[in-house]
Amino acid sequence: MRAVERALQILSCFNDEHPERGVSEIASAVGLHKATTHRIVTTLLNYGYLERAADGQKYQLGLALIDLGQKVIRRMDLRREAYPFMEQLVQQWDETCDLSLFDNGNVFYIEVLEGNHALRIAAAVGMRLPAHCTASGKLFLAHQSPQELDAYLEQPLIAYTDKTITSPDELRRHLASVRQQGYGLDDEEYEAEIRAVSAPICNQQGHVIAAMSIPGPISRMTVERIPKIAESLKEATRAISQRMGCH
Repeated sequence: MRAVERALQILSCFNDEHPERGVSEIASAVGLHKATTHRIVTTLLNYGYLERAADGQKYQLGLALIDLGQKVIRRMDLRREAYPFMEQLVQQWDETCDLSLFDNGNVFYIEVLEGNHALRIAAAVGMRLPAHCTASGKLFLAHQSPQELDAYLEQPLIAYTDKTITSPDELRRHLASVRQQGYGLDDEEYEAEIRAVSAPICNQQGHVIAAMSIPGPISRMTVERIPKIAESLKEATRAISQRMGCH
């Protein structure tokens, strides 16, 4: 943790007034020994978070930070574009609506709008849930490359309920149907008596970058109601995808 803290201090010492600094300047600015500073700077340089300035003696912030910043900006743009559609869906169905990303094999929730019903669903902003037994997770897995899906299926598929799919072959077949129907379904696979349906959001290249889901108790998420909710979700996510540059 100390090393991470020192690396962040070094990155933070660069600003508009000091866009370039040498090792001695960096060490003085953050209060570290020159040798320690040099080791951390070398690591940051190797990972692209710092780069050498034009004179070859000093350092400046690297392009890898731009990539990280753009990821944050895209996520913020996504939330802003999706929010009004989420509000419409909550109003239409009076159920919770959530927005998520796929991150390191998990579903990462970045927005959740709740309906008026007292029942609270597992998803919350900042929470990570497993992919193989959630509607959005299965949607993400269905659009992974064969190599990425193979790598995911090498890990055990944990059973959260007696309906969780734990067989890799069975999950593959299920994901094929997800791709065909255009939406993901969680039928009491993560939480008993909870169903969820999810639709994809695509970027300019047509890649699935996010998912929007509506979960609810099986008493309201009936077999007859799910296709109607799925169509509403797909209509909303197609509109969001268009606003994100997908045509």
